[in-house]
Amino acid sequence: MPAQEIALTADKPLMIRLKPGQERRILGGHAWIFSNEIAQVEGKAEPGDLADVRAASGQSLGTAFYHPNSLIACRMLSSEPVQADQAFFQDRLARALSYRGKVKPGESAYRLCFGESDGIPGLVVDRYGDILVLQVLSAGVERRLGEVEAALKALLSPKGIYLKNDHRTRALEGLKAESRTLWGEVPPELEISEGGLRFLAPIGEGQKTGYYFDQSENRAFLRPYFRDRLVLDLYCYTGSFSINALKHGAKASLGIDSSGPSVALAKRNAQLNGLGAQADFEEGDAEEALLSFAEGTQPFKPDMILLDPPSLAPAKKDLPRALRHYVKLNSLALRALPEGGSLATSTCSHHVSRELFVEMLRAAAAKARRRVRLSALRAQGADHPVLLAMPETEYLHFAWLELA
Repeated sequence: MPAQEIALTADKPLMIRLKPGQERRILGGHAWIFSNEIAQVEGKAEPGDLADVRAASGQSLGTAFYHPNSLIACRMLSSEPVQADQAFFQDRLARALSYRGKVKPGESAYRLCFGESDGIPGLVVDRYGDILVLQVLSAGVERRLGEVEAALKALLSPKGIYLKNDHRTRALEGLKAESRTLWGEVPPELEISEGGLRFLAPIGEGQKTGYYFDQSENRAFLRPYFRDRLVLDLYCYTGSFSINALKHGAKASLGIDSSGPSVALAKRNAQLNGLGAQADFEEGDAEEALLSFAEGTQPFKPDMILLDPPSLAPAKKDLPRALRHYVKLNSLALRALPEGGSLATSTCSHHVSRELFVEMLRAAAAKARRRVRLSALRAQGADHPVLLAMPETEYLHFAWLELA
């Protein structure tokens, strides 16, 4: 199908008129309109309805999903009139698939659709070969799930499609949490390949959709630095960083995670890659363990630490507390390292901007009283593209730090 907008052919959508001056961000390419930016809604509105969005002057701004009860009232689909039918979704997903063919050539496991960045606000699709895992985060997509399913079948002929709709943001759209097979057959675990290594991903019970695709390029970045290192991998989940470390020359690696099932799967992943006797994974509280390493009470003395905690700022109101927590974790990690040691550290909340992330690292270095070089500052992988006009789409920040 050619890359072009699909003409609006169904019933006339709602008319949304913005307050004066509120169109500037949308004209610049941002995809969200907040409820306090709207002056008038013409027509009876239901969550997920299509809306014709206009500036106060009457200028057309395009088509959006509208939600009358959400802070994010409009999620823009296009700057033109469009109809959110199967043809629309198939066109957008075909573009997304073409892009992944460029940034992930030859790969069969990656994020296929990243919501607003791929022009389908509120839809995440992860591809695990011939199995697809979806997260639906907007009422507009939820109401048209059948059209999305049909589009994915037409493009990829998957063996199974799974809904992993357990993300907390669904509640903000009035959507219930659920995880189920949408179509076909989906096994509880899937094996994928990344950088020549093999990993089992838990689909129904795992974090996110089962695997952290967003860190795949950062794992590849670290491979030259693993040689001869003693690696401490905190919040290790299913062991992908640790296994990369051991396969690329680390002397030893210790992974710690609070989830027993994740640790068990990490051990199986190590065996899958021929590392059963070398890889060490333990169930435990990563923060408590980090404190003991910083105090020097552990027999294992790492000279490289991987710190990838869960999101600590799920909402903007959580940001001050989250930043204090990040400072604590990173200062402990820096204290635990010897001179010449290295820290790979991440945050995964869009509320923590790149500038705040770097400032947090400065505060952590000062608290630890360590002299630190910032050797690299990175983000999520290219299959999670950042929409330039929408900072919210850049949510993962990754820093490679070296003690000077």
